Amino acid sequence: MAYVQVIQRNAHLAAAVQLEFVKGRDGQVAKAVLTAISNARRGSGDEREEEATAIRWTLWGKLAEHVAEYLGKGSHVNIVGRVRNSHYEKDGEDIWSLDFIADEVDFLDSKAEGEARRVRGPSGRRPGGTAARVQPRRQRDTEAHA
Repeated sequence: MAYVQVIQRNAHLAAAVQLEFVKGRDGQVAKAVLTAISNARRGSGDEREEEATAIRWTLWGKLAEHVAEYLGKGSHVNIVGRVRNSHYEKDGEDIWSLDFIADEVDFLDSKAEGEARRVRGPSGRRPGGTAARVQPRRQRDTEAHA
């Protein structure tokens, strides 16, 4: 069986990671689903257009558990995986789909950004109603070089 490698670079998560435990051959196995969005810019000047591509990835095992624990909506990632052609029958009809399975996930946010995102939780607010503030990456980089 051949597979096609897929790399999604500089993506951000569109929503929280969905983690569940499913029955596997060796007991319970972690399964996570996430949607990552990448933006690409094409053209130049007034003709420049931005195109967003969203991919729904499935992760398994320890990778799924780590991603669910440390990443949340808005987290920045690189994902390396494979695309698989799936076929099944539903209500007498043949259903074909492409499934994206993640093999590696690089966490691109700093430790402080990740911690701030976890503290905010799914609502985007800290307990008590104040929004967490993280210094933007560009500003942080220029201050470090000054």
